[in-house]
Amino acid sequence: MLHRNFAKIFIVVLLVASLFALSACGGGTSSQSQGNQTPSQGSAQEQLSGNITIAGSTALQPLVEQAAKLFMEKYPNVSITVQGGGSGTGLTQVAQGAIDIGNSDIFAEEKLDPNIAKQLVDHQVAKVGFAVVVNKDVTVDSLTQQQLIDIFTGKITNWKEVGGPDMKIVIINRPASSGTRATFKKVVLKGQEEAQGIALTEDSSGAVKKAVADTKGAISYLALSYVDNSVKALKYEGVEPTAQNIIDGKYPIWSYEHMYTKGEPKGAVKAFLDFMLSDEVQKNLIPKLGFIPIK
Repeated sequence: MLHRNFAKIFIVVLLVASLFALSACGGGTSSQSQGNQTPSQGSAQEQLSGNITIAGSTALQPLVEQAAKLFMEKYPNVSITVQGGGSGTGLTQVAQGAIDIGNSDIFAEEKLDPNIAKQLVDHQVAKVGFAVVVNKDVTVDSLTQQQLIDIFTGKITNWKEVGGPDMKIVIINRPASSGTRATFKKVVLKGQEEAQGIALTEDSSGAVKKAVADTKGAISYLALSYVDNSVKALKYEGVEPTAQNIIDGKYPIWSYEHMYTKGEPKGAVKAFLDFMLSDEVQKNLIPKLGFIPIK
């Protein structure tokens, strides 16, 4: 009888021990499964891939190019191509589905048919200031709004009429597709048309800067990100064109920088647009390149 009871106790002990063993195995499996989740998520990010084509505003182009370079270093399986062409070109091409992102200095509604514009999603990534720039031989330091209207509409044709040297004024304009031109026309010229036949036209901000630097008596307008010591930036109504003066509300020639997509972005395109709003771009890259953070 004693032997039989001992056998029963022994069997119970074995059963309890087995249950503990099974529980331990289950816990180990669960722990292993959870441990694999993080590497799996990291792996998904590392596998982010695709080709992104961006075109449009040449004012925004330097910022997007630098951000794209940083992004591709993080995600080597993503290839980003950034082109210029002007805001109008970027908006038209993204609306047609020819590119993934259209860069623009102006709102889509200002360039496109309303029915087409409403198909686009606006991603504002920065603010940009614009400066009136002249050839370094021009001794004028500041111009009023009315003086600029008179210059660009052809009423004033010599720098001596605004306190400068006896020198012909040479206007360097941007094409109709330019968002920089649209902003300058709206804010400075009060919507008035520039005089026809008296101005040269350059297709990009870089070309404008070179033309102003190389042409005696030249005047034009550039994003602050392009202004350097090869040209002379003028005060507007006595106020210097600086990011701080724009932030303080003292300088009015600026616009939002938009990156439009046709519909909501996905995959690598969404990841790159999110990156444009990250601290790495907003706090570090944007001020460095002369833009103003959107946040």
